[in-house]
Amino acid sequence: MGLRIHFVVDPQGWFCMGLIIFVWLFNTFFIPKIILFPHYEEGHLSAVAILCYYVLALFCIVSLLRASVADPGRLPENPKIPITERDFWELCNKCNMMRPKRSHHCSRCGHCVRRMDHHCPWINNCVGEDNHWLFLQLCFYTQLLSSYTLLLDFCHCYYLEPLKKINWELFVFRHELALIRISTFMGLIMLVGISGLFYTQLIGVFNDTTSIEKLANCCEEISRPRKPWQQTFSEVFGTRWKILWFIPFRQRRPLRVSYHFANHV
Repeated sequence: MGLRIHFVVDPQGWFCMGLIIFVWLFNTFFIPKIILFPHYEEGHLSAVAILCYYVLALFCIVSLLRASVADPGRLPENPKIPITERDFWELCNKCNMMRPKRSHHCSRCGHCVRRMDHHCPWINNCVGEDNHWLFLQLCFYTQLLSSYTLLLDFCHCYYLEPLKKINWELFVFRHELALIRISTFMGLIMLVGISGLFYTQLIGVFNDTTSIEKLANCCEEISRPRKPWQQTFSEVFGTRWKILWFIPFRQRRPLRVSYHFANHV
């Protein structure tokens, strides 16, 4: 989709990302099989409920995979520095390479990343200028999918009519209660964890600051927004069309912002 493949060799990151994929596979397989399809066949749910679930699941896994393999903004070994922007570049004291301001060195990946927010083990990649928008989409769709899963679990147990046409000899339905409890537990963990992370990410975008800059407290001006929120979000997502902020299949085209304004922190 127009992005360079960026692969990080990190067993810890592989393990964390594997857990996320396992939770996604578990719910994507069992929730339709236990709740959506049986209740649809008996007329308790419409086809729209099934379609919405699979659309959310698709958007969630696409944003996860793209965020994990997308180049976050790794700087090349010999970057070409425009003459008008040389005053806004600096030397990294870890890799001895020139980098634009607001870039940071990731000790786990071993290189500098433009406008690095943090290194996330759950996607086994850094979150930087070129994949921050995918990380925000991942948080957003994970929240929606977790909330929808919890709603279906609740409705199946307490609201929807009991199922009648079930082959109780199948393994899935003989262990229905246990599977629903596991799904509910994982949904709650994902929703609580992602909601806090998504909130901090939104505040950072609103204030035009990264998580690293918050921790470093490198400038008092960072704590207050200097741009309209539409502009800061447009710069992160690479487009001013708000509807495209929610589409994980497109190619991001960065908005050209002068280094004097973007890096003056």
